[in-house]
Amino acid sequence: MSDAKVGVIGLGSYLPEKILSNADLEKMVDTTDQWIVERTGIRIRHIARDDQATSDLAIEASRRALADSGLSANALDLIIVATVTPDMFFPSTSCIVQEHLGAFEAACFDLNAACTGWLYALDVAWQCIRTGRYRNALVIGAEKLTAITDWDDRNTCVLFGDGAGAAILGQVVDGSEIISSCLGADGRWGKLLYLPGGGSRTPASHATVDQRLHYLKMEGKEVFKQAVTAMVQSAKSALERARMSVEEVTCVIPHQANLRIMQAVAKKMGVPFEKLYITIDHCGNLSAASIPIALDEAVKKGKLARGDTVLLVAFGGGFTWGAMVVRI
Repeated sequence: MSDAKVGVIGLGSYLPEKILSNADLEKMVDTTDQWIVERTGIRIRHIARDDQATSDLAIEASRRALADSGLSANALDLIIVATVTPDMFFPSTSCIVQEHLGAFEAACFDLNAACTGWLYALDVAWQCIRTGRYRNALVIGAEKLTAITDWDDRNTCVLFGDGAGAAILGQVVDGSEIISSCLGADGRWGKLLYLPGGGSRTPASHATVDQRLHYLKMEGKEVFKQAVTAMVQSAKSALERARMSVEEVTCVIPHQANLRIMQAVAKKMGVPFEKLYITIDHCGNLSAASIPIALDEAVKKGKLARGDTVLLVAFGGGFTWGAMVVRI
């Protein structure tokens, strides 16, 4: 393993132009703006066009990250796309992104760890660069969650949006650096948050479509309890590995699943809620895309500056969870 430091050298994100507000949802299902805001913190979410796939969102975010880094696409050695909504089973969404960027020197693969996916992908890319085998990696979190949303289910359809965020990782001398990581999973809880139809277990058929098995299913209350516990534990472990206290962190960016989850995590960690960077009000839940989009937004809006340290923490289906400490 090389002693080289690995840091974020470019960030980019993309949110589709179309907005779906709570008022719009009131016309679609039995819900109200007050009910949605009180239970989730969401006011609007961005919705991809029918002709936009996950790769289209990822490509735009990647172009912006490359521009931010100053690198050309052919300088990339590795492209990882974290997503639960790939364009198709294969080829991978990362290969589609590679083609459009012209990054033909890069190895490519997709990674599925649900809402924790981008942290998993960031950790993998970090280790790959540390070996010295790779120099620069493009790590993308991209989702078109509206493609797997059941618009007749009032409990889940209010939650999700579409978007993509990307980071370029590379060897650095000083400044930005990935400091620590802690990842975990427990497959025993998988059926509380999953997509039953479409894979080899339940291939697509008229019956699976009629039974609405190609939409996301979630037991919200149980997911909430597991999410808070796992996020707090992983965040504390990542901080311990970094030999830092939460007071030394400039900002905490949690997965933007639900405002109540984030409030509970902050309370259990003893973190002032003002220290959290929040995007859920104008983005909704973006699964693997939520943290990179929030990170890019925080930097672009001046909430994070060079040398600041951020704690990233997520929880997702699988169940999966993780946290990372990163100096920007």
